Amino acid sequence: MGLIRPRLTDYYGIHKSQSELDFAIQFFDEDIPLYVDPFLLWKSPSQQDQALHTAITNSFNYLNYLLKKDRVDEAVSTLISISECQEVGLGVSKTRKGTRIGQAKAKSILDLYRDIQKYSQFGFTHFEVIQLYIAGISKDRISDIACSYIKSFLIDYTIEQCELNGIPTEEVVLETIYNYKSNSLDIDQKAYLPVSPVTKKPIIFTPKRWLRFNPWINFEDYYRSYCPRDEIFNPDEPEDRVKVLNYNRENYGVVEEYIKYKDRTSQDCKNDPLFSQLPVLSAKRKLNEIKKLNTGKSDGADKKYEDLSADLMASLFYPHLDFAQTQSRTESGRHIRDLIFYNNRGVDFLDEIFSDYGNRQLVFEMKNVQKIHREHINQLNRYLQSGIGNFGVFLTRNPLPKAMYKNTIDLWSSQRKCIIAITDEDLRLMVDVYESKQRAPIEVLKKKYIEFRRSCPS
Repeated sequence: MGLIRPRLTDYYGIHKSQSELDFAIQFFDEDIPLYVDPFLLWKSPSQQDQALHTAITNSFNYLNYLLKKDRVDEAVSTLISISECQEVGLGVSKTRKGTRIGQAKAKSILDLYRDIQKYSQFGFTHFEVIQLYIAGISKDRISDIACSYIKSFLIDYTIEQCELNGIPTEEVVLETIYNYKSNSLDIDQKAYLPVSPVTKKPIIFTPKRWLRFNPWINFEDYYRSYCPRDEIFNPDEPEDRVKVLNYNRENYGVVEEYIKYKDRTSQDCKNDPLFSQLPVLSAKRKLNEIKKLNTGKSDGADKKYEDLSADLMASLFYPHLDFAQTQSRTESGRHIRDLIFYNNRGVDFLDEIFSDYGNRQLVFEMKNVQKIHREHINQLNRYLQSGIGNFGVFLTRNPLPKAMYKNTIDLWSSQRKCIIAITDEDLRLMVDVYESKQRAPIEVLKKKYIEFRRSCPS
């Protein structure tokens, strides 16, 4: 069995966690749910980032120059081509495949230069403002357009990161790369980039510092905090997004004031981390909720246990273990839920788990039961046999009964399989350590492993 939700670094044996890398680690089979926000480049203290923002803005406004020279078809064709950048793997697609905008959408965007005098005369300062005028232009489209314009830089950045981290590259052909000097698209350009082992499609990295869940300038924020709804809608009239967009085109001064407001408050615009740990107070609250739960399935206790545990464990083990996902599987008619973590081998204990048991990922089988039985151990053992590695963990309420603990020792003696249990008491200790910040919660897992090995025959 292969890795669950594989990432590029895991596939190539790069033993670094997301927190240690400058770029966002990509998945092979789905997008990362974050987006490049051009505003972060604009407000960055880095001269390089600011220059890239200037390049994006000037390139977008070059479309206005084409319109004024009656080269409308060229402007439309360029805008369609740069509207998708699937190599960067950002967004919510489960297949890493996106679609370009159509001709009608491209023309409606370009019409903004004709319909709004200020843009015709001076161009856009923040091109992402098109979200406030055109239906169907959202954060993924803004991100793709920005990435397409600076793709040449991102290719160099990716090559640099690959050399730095030992990630293999292959010669690939990129359909289009925007040429900033000529303001045109270079077709079928060769480059050396990492590729997906499944599709052989090229992969381009983006710096973490540019990524947000929503662009700083976006329709939802404008509508919530700045839109003069009383001027647009009659009392008791449904609040239709299209009416807002039409109003904005006819009253672009309102939009300009919103942009000035966003510029003034730019110090609040920060990149969103790919993973955010729970605050200590939330961790303690979730632990208390777990401890109050009854064992078994009554009143959905098992599901609550699994959900609370997933949130808690993902935070407690970060950054030593990157959380992959919760996974459901069925065995002999039983529904089983696991927590899956990537083993970055960042500490000696995790490196030992990889070396001795072959675990590139760690599996925690969640069991909201009063006590673990032989059948539970057999289930987890069979799962370990499927190729995940020979180290597995029960996340359960109480310590293993003596007979079951002996069972796990016998399993180690006969098959060199290691199964340990993390209990409510262990979770309490992890949360205490998490609060004190004196040590890392992963040390509690290490402690349980060392205790288990001491019980095993030498």
